[in-house]
Amino acid sequence: METSTAADRRRSWPLRAVLVVVAAYVLAVLLLMWWWDHEPPHFDVHAAAEVRAQRLDARLVTGSLTAATLAEGAQTLLDKRGGYLSNDRLPPGLLMDNVPNWEFGVLTATRDLARALRNEFSRSQTQSIEDRDLQEADPLFSSPSDRWMLPSSESQYRKGIGYVDAYFKRLGSGADGAQFYARADNLADFLQVASSRLGSLSQRLSASVGQDRIDADAVAVAPDREDGAGSLVVRTPWTRIDDNFYEARGYTWALRQQLEAIRVDFAPILRSKNATVSLEQVIRELEESQRPLHSPVVLNGAPFGFFANHSLVMANYISRANAAIIDLRELLKRG
Repeated sequence: METSTAADRRRSWPLRAVLVVVAAYVLAVLLLMWWWDHEPPHFDVHAAAEVRAQRLDARLVTGSLTAATLAEGAQTLLDKRGGYLSNDRLPPGLLMDNVPNWEFGVLTATRDLARALRNEFSRSQTQSIEDRDLQEADPLFSSPSDRWMLPSSESQYRKGIGYVDAYFKRLGSGADGAQFYARADNLADFLQVASSRLGSLSQRLSASVGQDRIDADAVAVAPDREDGAGSLVVRTPWTRIDDNFYEARGYTWALRQQLEAIRVDFAPILRSKNATVSLEQVIRELEESQRPLHSPVVLNGAPFGFFANHSLVMANYISRANAAIIDLRELLKRG
């Protein structure tokens, strides 16, 4: 009897070992998911620019804060806790969706500013020559966000940061033709793009509870119809509610810091247009959108229900920021 029991124990030992290893692996994955599920804090644009200037041996001039903020935001995207997760093909990154959507929001804002620097801020007019470093950085930031094979997304974005740093250094030294034109029309064009992004995010967030909207395509085809055929109900699938929320969090995180840098680089033109207060209001609304989420999940309660609806709260802050941007653009257009 004792011999039979010992044999059974020897036969069950491999199975127990496998179960222990699997349990340890699952526990490690869960701990990493908890540790990596983290949004980086806001960084000081002045301090980031000063550190970059010391490292690159450059002076801070008009435009330095905007260029440094672009590079610092992209670097934070890559070097935050857990690294860059959007192109992960193994657990725990493969199982996570909140942080990758946050990363995509930051990446969208990074691409917009890189394109604005290339096409507008660094050029005196439409017939002028593009800056050689920004010409390289823009397409690198536009690389697919989920590419894991060579060249990976991270390697492309790091190259883009390198080109922005090169422009930052040339701008501070005043050599090699690097320029930054802080004009009202340049800023208005950039804000137009930001306004479009915020408007789209607000609509997607508001659709978490379903919205009855006008079908613009149907109205365009038959503008005289009055039978209600031009209406449709838009509702976000429950699997996409947290994705939209964290994408909006990422975009507003990056845009807030970009506007803080622009507040310094465009200070003279903002004062001359009496637009400083309007920009401050935009930054304040974006700051409110970054308040900590004191809930393990993104709640989707009814608009006037018992439970909160985090998407509608975020949409409210974004809509108010967008309204302030529209007012700001109107002030910039005035002579």
